[in-house]
Amino acid sequence: MAEQTQAVKVKKQLSSNAKKVIILCSMVALLVLTGVLNFALNSDWFSKTDDGGQVTGGDVVETFFNTYRTSRETARAEEMSYLEAIIASETSTEEAKATAETMRQDLLNNIEAELVIESLIKAKGFDDAVVTMSTNNVNVIINKSELEAQEVAQILNVILEETDYTASEVVVVPYTA
Repeated sequence: MAEQTQAVKVKKQLSSNAKKVIILCSMVALLVLTGVLNFALNSDWFSKTDDGGQVTGGDVVETFFNTYRTSRETARAEEMSYLEAIIASETSTEEAKATAETMRQDLLNNIEAELVIESLIKAKGFDDAVVTMSTNNVNVIINKSELEAQEVAQILNVILEETDYTASEVVVVPYTA
């Protein structure tokens, strides 16, 4: 009788180990699939081309603006996570929690203002723009190789109306690929 129960335990253990092996193999396969998809989506496989089969300049600009936004969002998410960890930590002092909460709120306000300003700039007729706000200044990158004085004035007007920054704290840069 003891031999039978031991044989059943061995079978259960083998099936448990087999399940673990199957799960591990599935995870490795998904990891490889993710790598292949990442390579395919970030390479020229799916790039739009002009008549000569070359990647168009519009794709480079679009990639710059998308990459910039993605990097900005990633950095902001890390910063937000760090601040939330300080706020949630039981070992943080009340002063540290209050400072982190203030910084978190400032970050949220900046994110919202950046999105609004980017939308308003696009509404003025510009193809694309990215805005980054800090405590000292506002940086604006416009999807245009050259900017005329009136265009800079339009962008500056949007920023001055939407924020408390002064004209000397605003940097407007045209993007040239």
